[in-house]
Amino acid sequence: MPSFFPVYKRTASSFELYQVPPHEMFHRWTLTMQNQPPRRAELSPRLQQRLRGEATQSILPQERIRQIRWFNLSVVISLPLLSFYGSCTTTLQSWTMLFCVFMYLVNMIGITAGYHRLWSHRSYNASQALQYFLAISGGAAVQGSIQWWARGHRSHHRYTDTDLDPYGAHRGLWHTHIGWMLTEPRIKPGAADMSDLKKNKIVAWQHRWYFHIAFLFGMIVPTCVPGYYWDDWRGGFFYAGCLRLTLVHHSVFCVNSIAHWLGETTYDDKLSPRDHFFTALLTLGEGYHNFHHQFPMDYRNAVKWYQYDPTKWFIVMCSYLGFASHLQVFPDGEIKKSELTMQLKRLKKQQDGLPKPLSSAELPVISWESFQEQTRTRPLTLVSGFIHDVTDFLSEHPGGGLMLQAMIGKDATTSFFGGVYDHSNAAQNLLAGMRVGVLLGGQEHISEAAIPPWRRLEIVDRKYPQKSHRTSEEVS
Repeated sequence: MPSFFPVYKRTASSFELYQVPPHEMFHRWTLTMQNQPPRRAELSPRLQQRLRGEATQSILPQERIRQIRWFNLSVVISLPLLSFYGSCTTTLQSWTMLFCVFMYLVNMIGITAGYHRLWSHRSYNASQALQYFLAISGGAAVQGSIQWWARGHRSHHRYTDTDLDPYGAHRGLWHTHIGWMLTEPRIKPGAADMSDLKKNKIVAWQHRWYFHIAFLFGMIVPTCVPGYYWDDWRGGFFYAGCLRLTLVHHSVFCVNSIAHWLGETTYDDKLSPRDHFFTALLTLGEGYHNFHHQFPMDYRNAVKWYQYDPTKWFIVMCSYLGFASHLQVFPDGEIKKSELTMQLKRLKKQQDGLPKPLSSAELPVISWESFQEQTRTRPLTLVSGFIHDVTDFLSEHPGGGLMLQAMIGKDATTSFFGGVYDHSNAAQNLLAGMRVGVLLGGQEHISEAAIPPWRRLEIVDRKYPQKSHRTSEEVS
C-alpha cells in the first residue's frame, strides 16, 4: 500500500502532484507542511490536459486521435468511396434504380415517421405492427438505434444552440452536418428524459439487436433482392446498398446543418432553426424546421396546403387504416400567433427604415403673425395645425401650381380633406414630409388628419415597466 496520498495543485504554468503523508491528510488543503516539505511529482501531459479542461482550447495531437469515433468514421468514409467505385464500374439497371429509390423512401420513413416524430416526440400513437415496421426500416438506415437517436434528439431540442446541444449550430456547419458524429464531445450532451422509451419493448428489442438489423436490412437484403430476382448482385451492393445509405445519411444530416443555416424564420427567430424547402424535399418533409422547433409535438412539419410533407401524409394514411391514432396537433390559433409575430417583426424592420416626418415636439412653434410674415418669402400653407413648405412641390402638383398657390398663407385643412379634393393616402404621407413648424394654438388635440396614413397602424415595441425597488417606508 502506498504511504502517501496524491494531491493536485494548479500553478501558473502547470499542474503539480504533491505526495502528502496519511497522518497529515487533514492539512492537505495547505499543500505545504510546516515541518515536512512535500515531495513533488510531475504529471504526464495527457493528465495535465484532462485536468485543465476548458481552461485552454489547445488539444494535443494524441488527444485528437483518441477522440475520433473510428467506427463512425469508417462508415462515413467507406460508403461514399464504394458508391463512387461502383458507379464507375457497374451499370445501373432500371429495376435496380427503382428498388434503390424504394429503399430510400422506406428508410427515410423509418427515420422521419419513426425515430423522429413517433419515438423522439411522441406526436402520435402507433400499433405494434407499425412500430416493428418503423423500427426495422429505421434500423436499415444505419443511424444508430432508436434509443440512441432519440436521446440525442431530445437533448438537441432541450438545449438548442448551447454547448449541451450535441449538434449545436453555433459550432459551425461542418460540426452540425457530420463532425459531431466523428469525434467524442468535449462536453457531454445535456440530460434528456428517456423513461418512456426504456419501457417500450419494441425499442428495447431494436436496441439489443440493432447491429443485426442494420446489417441484414441495411446491406444484405438490398444486395440480395436485385441479385436474386434480376441477377444484379453488383448493382444491388453498390447502388441499393452503399449509394442508398450514403444518400439517406446525408439527407438526414441536412436537417441538423442546412435547416439551421438556410431558410426562413417563419414562426420564431430566437434560435437557429429555419424553414427550408430543399431540405424538406430530401427528407420527406423534415425541412420545415422552424415550425418543428416551435411546435415539436405536432405530428406535422408543414401546415400549409402547398408545403411538401410526405411523412405527414404517411401518418394520416396509417391513421385511416387503423395503424396510428391520437395524432397531436397544436391549436391553429397558436400557430397563427407565432406566424403573425414574425410578420410584424419583419414589417417593423421595414417601418423603421422609412423616413419619418417630424413630430410636433420636434418642430418650432410659430405664431399666426410669424406664419403670415414668412409666407412673403416662401410658400407656406397650413394643414391640420402643421405649417408646410411646398416650395419643391409647386411645379409638381397634379392639380396645377395655381391651385396650390391659392392656399399659400391660408389654412388648407378643409380643402385638403375633401372641401376641394379628398387627397389620397400617398398625398397625405407626402405632405407630412414637408412640415417645418407647428402653429401656436392650432393643434391642442391630435386629430386623425394630423397622423400620416402609413403611421396610423404603426407597429411599436411594448416596453414593460421596470420593477420598483422602493421599500415600504418609501412607498408610505
